Amino acid sequence: MVRVQEEDFEVGAELQWLRRGNPGIGAVACFVGLVRDVNEGGAVRAMTLEHYPGMTEKALEAIVGEARQRWAILDVLVIHRVGRLLPTDQIVLVAVAGAHRGEVFAACEFIMDYLKTRAPFWKSELTPQGTHWVDAREADDQAAQRWSG
Repeated sequence: MVRVQEEDFEVGAELQWLRRGNPGIGAVACFVGLVRDVNEGGAVRAMTLEHYPGMTEKALEAIVGEARQRWAILDVLVIHRVGRLLPTDQIVLVAVAGAHRGEVFAACEFIMDYLKTRAPFWKSELTPQGTHWVDAREADDQAAQRWSG
C-alpha cells in the first residue's frame, strides 16, 4: 500500500496493520525518515514537500512493484508526507514484511533509495537566509545506482 498525506502517522499502528496477524510473516523491516534541523551545514527551520497527486502515488507503486519482483516479500507499506514539516517531524515510513530478514532488509533499503531518486517530490527549506529549493543529492543517486544491473 502507498499513501501520500499531510497527516502524521503512528509507526506502531502502521506496523500492526502491515502484519495483520499473518503467520507467514517472520520479519518486518522499516525505515522512518525525519526532518533534521540542519542540511548541508545550514540551519533548517521548516521544510515544505510538494507533489503531483496521482503521479506521485503511481511512481511509488512502481517502485514497490519492482521490489516485489526482486525479492520474495509478502507486503509493503509506504507513507510519504507532504506539506509544511518542522524539525523532528516524520516524513516517510517504508515498511516491508516477509518470511526472512535478508529479503525485507534489502527490499526496504531498495525502496528508500529509489524513493529518494525516482519519486516526484519537490522540497523547499526555510533557513535563516530565506526559502530555497533543495537539489537532488549525488549520494542519493549513487545509492540507487548500486541496484542497477
